[in-house]
Formats: sequence, C-alpha cells, structure tokens
Amino acid sequence: MTHGQLTQRHQPDSAEPLPLLAVTLGDPVGIGPEITARTLADPASTALARGLAVGDAAVLRRAVAVCGLDVRVNAVGAPGEARFEPGTIDVLDLGVAPDDLPWGTVDAVAGRSAVAAIEAATRAALAGEVDGIVTSPINKEAIWAAGSPHLGHTEMLGELTGAAHFDTMFVVRGLKIFFTTRHLALRAALDQITEDRVAASIRHAVTALRVFGHDAPRLAVAAVNPHGGEGGHFGDEEITALRPAVEKAAAEGLGVVGPIPADSVFHQGLEGRFDGVLSHFHDQGHIPAKTVDFDGTVSVTVGLPILRTSVDHGTAFDIAGSGRASHRTMAAAFRAAADFSRCTDRIRAAYGTAATR
Repeated sequence: MTHGQLTQRHQPDSAEPLPLLAVTLGDPVGIGPEITARTLADPASTALARGLAVGDAAVLRRAVAVCGLDVRVNAVGAPGEARFEPGTIDVLDLGVAPDDLPWGTVDAVAGRSAVAAIEAATRAALAGEVDGIVTSPINKEAIWAAGSPHLGHTEMLGELTGAAHFDTMFVVRGLKIFFTTRHLALRAALDQITEDRVAASIRHAVTALRVFGHDAPRLAVAAVNPHGGEGGHFGDEEITALRPAVEKAAAEGLGVVGPIPADSVFHQGLEGRFDGVLSHFHDQGHIPAKTVDFDGTVSVTVGLPILRTSVDHGTAFDIAGSGRASHRTMAAAFRAAADFSRCTDRIRAAYGTAATR
C-alpha cells in the first residue's frame, strides 16, 4: 500500500474531527510568527487540520497586525480550551516574550520563548493532546543565549522525547530523501561513509518508509562519486562501503538497490521508481529537493515517538517584521503534518514513547 493509498483509506468522514496540530511560533523576532499567522488564517490549511499556535499571544498579535490579517487571537491555557472558530487563531499562551522585542536581533528572551514553545508543544504531543507538531524556525544563537545546550530543534526534540535515534527525512513531491551524514564538512562526511554506517542508515530509512505509509518500501542508495566511481577510477566509496552495505541490506530482505549515480537517482525517484533515496551528505540531498520545489520541501524528523514536521529555512531576520515573508513553506509543512497524522499509530509502534523507554 502506498502512502497515497494510506491517506485515501484514512480520510476522515464528516463526523470525524480534523487532526489537531501544535504550531510553534519559533523565534519571536524572526518570521516564524508571521508565517504561522498566515498559515493558520488560511482556509486552505484549516480545511485540513485544526492548528493551535504555541508561543506568546502578544507576539502572535503583533504578527497578525504586521501581516494585516483580519483575525482575532484567542489565548488559551491548554489545548482542550481552543475553540477553532472562523476568523480566530487559538494560541497556547506561554507568556514569556513581550510584543516589543526588536525585530531581527539575537535576543535571550526571544530564545527562551522559542525553547518554551518547543517544550510545550512536545509535552502536548507526548500526552496525546495534539496529533503532531509543526515547528517554525529558531535562531541558534538566541537559544544558546537563553541557556539551551542544544545545537538546534532536532537535538532538543530528541532529548525531550527520549528518542534513542533520530534522522531527518525530506519530503518533496512524494519522494522521501534521507541522509547518511548531514552537518559536517564534506571532507569529514566522506570519512564517515563506511559500510556499517551506510547499512545502519539503510535500515533506518526503510523503517521510516514503512512508518510513513509504504508497506513494501523501495529505497535507492545514491552513489558518492561521478558515474558511481567508474569501477574505482573516480573514487572507491561505492566499492568499499556503498555496494557492500546495499548487498547486506538486500540479503536481510530489504527493498534496496544501488549505488545509483547521484545525477540520476533523484530524478528516477521523482518519476516513481523509488519511494525514497538515501543521500550521503547535506548538499547531496538538499540541492535536488530544493531545486525541484524549494517552498514545497518539508523536513520530517523520524525516530521520535511523535510526529514533527518543519519548514526548512531560517528566521530571515533581514525581513522579519515587514509582513513580506511568504508562508508557502509553513503551509507545506502544515499540510504534510495533516497528512502524516494518519500515521501516528505507526509512529508510536515503531519508535515507542518516552513513557515506555
């Protein structure tokens, strides 16, 4: 059964409530509050899911004004208090940041607000009060100034949920892209492309494909070198690491092929030949996804016991507060979370919960 079939089978009927998604405001002085406000005021989004903003009501009201939206902000103290009435955006009000922080600046108060929103949304998801979370961008310097030890969102969510292992999965036009390594210098990333690491990445990717709706996953492993190395003439990673890892995974019964040259494997995936592609370093996976559909590329964190989708861009301090930020990426992340909320039982079954670890 494909993910499209899964979604079709689980479409809610008229008596079934829409999924409930917690949407964090991100850094209060970045574009997160603006793109959240525009998304939750957009009938195209609210037709798919109920969206509960998580952050500071004062910050959201300022964003609504900046965007010129004709909506009311309703502050609530718990997800169950939200009403989701037309013309209203409900917000789980944390009361951390005021509405007068300077736009586009690194600020410890803004960092505390961003961290508090992530923590509150995660607690709600773990408690089953929401079906998933959608996160707006945060500023790393701001959360560090607020005392957070984490490198970013994903690491914070891993600790909050007790996840033993987590990965990033990009979704672009139905294709799911995985990464053997990510935030490393290219030279360092190449050193980490070993048979054991690639084999483990294949297993994690195939598990994620099953969790997110593919009962018989088809995964392609990208090559690293031009033309797949040309038998070792252009590099030997395909011979020493990639092909042995693929053969090992295939022998375990996993639906995996490769290595396939990277200049064609993503095209083949988008054409429907594969459900997912395992890339090996940051830009190898980012460039094709964002070239095909920059605004439509959604980041999903797999391995967590909760559903989390995210925009894949930063706080855009240079335009924050101008009302010019496009909400297309946030709308795409919201749509993906609404769709993948049908997979929450699979997510919990595959990755457990913090309470059972």
